[in-house]
Amino acid sequence: MNYFLTEQQEAIQEVARQVANDVIKPIRAKYDESAEFPWEAVKGMKEADLFGVYIPEEYGGMGGGILDLVIAVEELSRACGGVSLSLAATALGVIPIMLYGTEEQKKKYIPECASGDKLAAFGITEPTAGSDAGGIISTATEDGDHFILNGTKQWITNGEVAEVYTTVFMTDRQKGARGATAFIVEKGTPGFSFGKHYDKMGIRASATTELVFEDCKVPKENMLGKRGQGFMVAMKTFDHARPGVAAQALGIAQGALDESLRYAKDRKQFGKSISSFQGLQFMLADMATYIEASRALTYAAAKAIDSGQDRFPKESSMSKLLSSDVAMKVTTDAVQIFGGYGYMKEYPVEKMMRDAKITQIYEGTNQIQRSVIAQNLLKELLKKS
Repeated sequence: MNYFLTEQQEAIQEVARQVANDVIKPIRAKYDESAEFPWEAVKGMKEADLFGVYIPEEYGGMGGGILDLVIAVEELSRACGGVSLSLAATALGVIPIMLYGTEEQKKKYIPECASGDKLAAFGITEPTAGSDAGGIISTATEDGDHFILNGTKQWITNGEVAEVYTTVFMTDRQKGARGATAFIVEKGTPGFSFGKHYDKMGIRASATTELVFEDCKVPKENMLGKRGQGFMVAMKTFDHARPGVAAQALGIAQGALDESLRYAKDRKQFGKSISSFQGLQFMLADMATYIEASRALTYAAAKAIDSGQDRFPKESSMSKLLSSDVAMKVTTDAVQIFGGYGYMKEYPVEKMMRDAKITQIYEGTNQIQRSVIAQNLLKELLKKS
């Protein structure tokens, strides 16, 4: 379909596709096996200026928006959903600074992330607070001109490879979610270290690590937004970032369809190509249709965000929900099309199936997305009545 992309967006798409094919594809199996962080791929993305596609020009970016980010992440994810996360997770760490940072904070932290010189990460999940983001127990205690941070964040994408971390702590537990405050923490800050490095089923080329804060002292100027705004910072960040997860899922699904089409054309059974069998043709048709529907919704959600609308949690959640469910179905069908070969690691679709699963889980499980969508539908009904 023609989504009437700008010349710059078409250029981003072309460059990202080239990086995916020339840089990421040749190494994706190696990093999936080793679970090491793919710095060579990050270098390729950096040289292609992909880290700044969504960042305003005044902070070193290309002046695009969330749609530009979605386009880049989708193309990179067609090759590897794990490698693409180095960009997507950096955006997740930068977006709250773009939304709530002071001018000084923006000038200090965003340009180096826009250039790809530094990666960023966002940390809110804790051992006792996953879907219930308001249930965090990590604390920030005021101490003169500083705050003292204590607690552990788990399953943090870009883990120990990032340099800039935006994260949320409780400054007043008695206020519940309204007692949470966001902070920017730099790598190397005394009292800030890294714990467990997680061994994952999929996206193994992405670093996923615990963040450990033990009497970590940060200056008050590192507070992001106002005191007590931490939960709002997190939720609005997710509103902006969920189309990025949708794009990752979309790219994984498209990559699986690409591989399935090539395999179906080449594979012979009963004396002819399996692509000539109607049952398999129906599978391919459904895969392509679901992907295109997901792309249309994801691009529309990204455009809504870029239009400057105040809130768009429903559309953002819809894009993440549909695209991730589609990615899981499409990759499962791809493995089926490949048959026994699809179950083998020498073919990429089994990796794509493993990578797809996480998109239904992180940045809010799909059950949470459905709750968000339903709640907003009911709010809209009340406004109309």
